[in-house]
This record gives sequence, structure tokens and C-alpha cells, in this order.
Amino acid sequence: MDVTVKIRNLSVWYGQQKALETVSITVPKGSVYAILGPSGCGKSTLLRTVNKLILLRDGAKVEGNVEVFGVDVYNSNSLSDEVLAKVGMVFQTPNPFPHLSIYDNVAIGPKLRGQAKGKELDKLVRWALEKSGLWDEVKDRLSRPASELSGGQQQRLCIARALAIKPSLLLMDEPTANLDPLNAAKIEELIKELSGEITIMLVTHDADQARRLASSGALLFLGKVVCEGPIDSIINGSYCDLLQNLVSEHLTTQTSKTKSKEIKKRG
Repeated sequence: MDVTVKIRNLSVWYGQQKALETVSITVPKGSVYAILGPSGCGKSTLLRTVNKLILLRDGAKVEGNVEVFGVDVYNSNSLSDEVLAKVGMVFQTPNPFPHLSIYDNVAIGPKLRGQAKGKELDKLVRWALEKSGLWDEVKDRLSRPASELSGGQQQRLCIARALAIKPSLLLMDEPTANLDPLNAAKIEELIKELSGEITIMLVTHDADQARRLASSGALLFLGKVVCEGPIDSIINGSYCDLLQNLVSEHLTTQTSKTKSKEIKKRG
């Protein structure tokens, strides 16, 4: 099996708080890989360790191995920048550059990297906007500010911006969480279209979305990987029941530990 991302024994701290503990996952090349789990379990943290955005947060500390395209990005400084140039990212909240035009929002990455200019850049911008399903909606107003677009259009613009650098790996952090059903469906169709062409790591709180889009994934709980594998093996019943069972087991364990400490104090 060809692998795009291989993470072994990854632990992440924010100051004294441990956000991830000895996480190990393998992301197959060309797959849509879903990262599932309740709020606060470390899903976004895990995603941000792949492109090292985690290091922008004050007090962040990373231990373990994170291999992207076979390069350990935390222990191969001479190669990590080159590797991470092949990684795009889309965030939960649309974040276009409001002071830039629609065209320049898409073109900024290729411009800064020297990937294209002139007519080649025009072709690349059009290709990215077509891929994101936005071209027909904006082709007559490319010079207008990105801030004029609706929320769903802004999210698809951000996807076009990520695609314009021609990534081999696309990180998506709940890209449909704040969208209406119509725009969410458009982005899901885009993810389906891109699958196989590039590898996608998708953080989602929606088990049904994971079933629709992903072939494999991992379930996180309290910073740990509970299970990993084919998506049907992870969500083989009610997702809500699965999470409730995890919470119940955790509370039972905590109660048992508390009682044990009380008994030791009394003894």
C-alpha cells in the first residue's frame, strides 16, 4: 500500500496540557481519510501537526514522528519545507483575503511560489475555480473583492486557493460545518471528485459524511486513537451510541480511580 502520511507515537502539548497522546495512524495515498471524534478530542490538533501549523501556537510541543511523502517533517528540516509545499489546507471557517479580488485570492499561492504567470496563471486560476465549482458563479466578476461572496462561495474560493498550488495532500478541517445543505453538498461532490487524484485528510463531526466520503479513518477520544481502519469498521452501528459508550467507560474508570484513592487515604 502506498502511503501519504504516516504518524507514529505522536504526542502534542499546549503548555502543560496534553492534547494528543501516542497517536499512530496511516493515511493511504489517494484516499479520503476521515478523522472523527467528539469536540475537544484533538481532531484539529492532529490535522495541524501534519503541516506544522501547530507550531504557530504559543507553548506547543510535539514529540513523535510525522512522515509526509516519506519525510519526517519535524526531523528533516532541509526537506520539510519542500514537502510541505505540496500540502494545502481548508479551514472550518472561510478565510479568504477580503482586501484581495476573487482572482488574486486564487492566484496568490502560485504567484508567491513562482509556479505560473501571465496566461498560464489565468489558466490555473480558471482551473482551480472550475474544480471548486465556482467558475460559472464568478467568471464575470473576478476583479471584485472576495468579501462580496456568500459564505458558501467563500469556502469554495478557499478550496480553489488551496487547489491552485496543485497539492498532493489536502487537509480539510470540517469544511462544511458552517454551511447550508446546498453548499455543503457541493463541497462533498468536490471531495468525491478529488478523491483518487490527491490524498484528503478530512476532519468531520458528521458520521454520515464520513460514510459518504471516506474509505478509511480514525476515531479519536480524549487525545487518543480508539480505532483506525476501514470507515465501516469504525462506524459499524450508531455513532451516537459509540460516543456515549466511550464517555460512560471513561466516567466509570474515573470513578474507580477516585474510590481507589479514597481507600488508600483511609488505609
